[in-house]
Amino acid sequence: MRTTLAQVAAATHGRVEGDDTLAVEGAVVIDSRRAAPGSLFVAIPGERVDGHDFVQTALEAGAVATIATRPVAGPHVIVQDPVTAMGRLAADRLAALRADTDVDVVAVTGSQGKTSVKDLMAHILAAHGATVAPEGSFNNELGVPLTVLRADAGTRHLVLEMGARGIGHIASLCAIAPPDVAVVLNVGTAHAGEFGGLERTAQAKGELVEALGPDGTAVLNADDPRVAAMASRTQGTVLTFGRAGRVRLAGDVVLDPSGHPHFRLEVDGTVLDATVPQLGEHHAINAVAAVAATSALGVPPAAAVEALATARATSPMRMERHETRGGVVVVNDAYNANPESMAAALRALAGLAPGRGTAVLGEMLELGEESPEQHHRIGRLAADLGIARVIAVGAGAAEIARGAGPAGVLVDDVESAVGELSASLNAGDVVLVKASRGARLERVVEALLRD
Repeated sequence: MRTTLAQVAAATHGRVEGDDTLAVEGAVVIDSRRAAPGSLFVAIPGERVDGHDFVQTALEAGAVATIATRPVAGPHVIVQDPVTAMGRLAADRLAALRADTDVDVVAVTGSQGKTSVKDLMAHILAAHGATVAPEGSFNNELGVPLTVLRADAGTRHLVLEMGARGIGHIASLCAIAPPDVAVVLNVGTAHAGEFGGLERTAQAKGELVEALGPDGTAVLNADDPRVAAMASRTQGTVLTFGRAGRVRLAGDVVLDPSGHPHFRLEVDGTVLDATVPQLGEHHAINAVAAVAATSALGVPPAAAVEALATARATSPMRMERHETRGGVVVVNDAYNANPESMAAALRALAGLAPGRGTAVLGEMLELGEESPEQHHRIGRLAADLGIARVIAVGAGAAEIARGAGPAGVLVDDVESAVGELSASLNAGDVVLVKASRGARLERVVEALLRD
């Protein structure tokens, strides 16, 4: 979308150094390696890396200008805070698009499943118009504006994922991109230590539905009391989903031999047979949420269900299925973890390999005082599900091994986990790898696939 530096400066409250008629016609990027002809580079000072040190690299790659906090090479717009400036630029871009086009915004939040539901919604909507959605989990003060700034005059649907680390975070993201449809999946223990408890987590997540206008729709999980209670916090229409919602999961979920869920979905008395070609029973309720949200944007539920049948996983390290040269199936779910998502992944493993699966699990971060108990519960759940072996990696995961009882073993690091696995895996075995991002357990997957 063509924007002059004068327009960038006006939107960001900045000052142009150089030709203010110069046009930005490419993407907005914060990584100089992603700069291309016509792009705008945003130089963000970080704890370990300062984007200002890479301005010249971005210019050499074709960037036409930079947003910066101090004078740099080439044309630039000086601002007080580049992150805030990028948010202002995104808000300005979206307001202009809304004035001239029929673009709609659907945003999703929750303690678990945000990225999966975001991907399902984007897949469904793509069949009904040009759709822009985040790459992976771009759900914070950087990811949301970067996603918004990818939209142009041809965009029909803008799908956003909104995360939070405290009260006010989602409200600030909604100021950048006010939603037309707001989806709240659940209120769980993820980041409980940062939020200070479930009630404060619910307060933060509910900021999404508070951002709706009277013409908006709040899509709420009827099975989660804290989410259902958010109906009183919105001006919009309320549409419920879940096992008890208006769009509901009817009956049992059946996993096929590949671990993909098959289920029935009921909307206003009409029952539809559905499947999602992704690993795990939990994708059934994710799909129900996606159907509810897209129906609020005018997609017939039958069309949404038809689209689900081809909705393969797109975001990395989320129940990714791999197979080693020796015939071992490795499920990489190492992007992140909390007690709810860990439990869902373990149930998926139990369905894939009854009585013989191996779980390689690392620490779940940001759980606060409940961390030891939550880790112990996960180990006990693994044992109760019949997981044959639970390898807990690192001291922070020690309670997982204790909770798993005889099936549990604690190892110091990734190298020890790989050694423990390599000595005993056979063709047909299934290994799940999951932990919080800080554990970087994808290194286990990389080692198994390399050997």
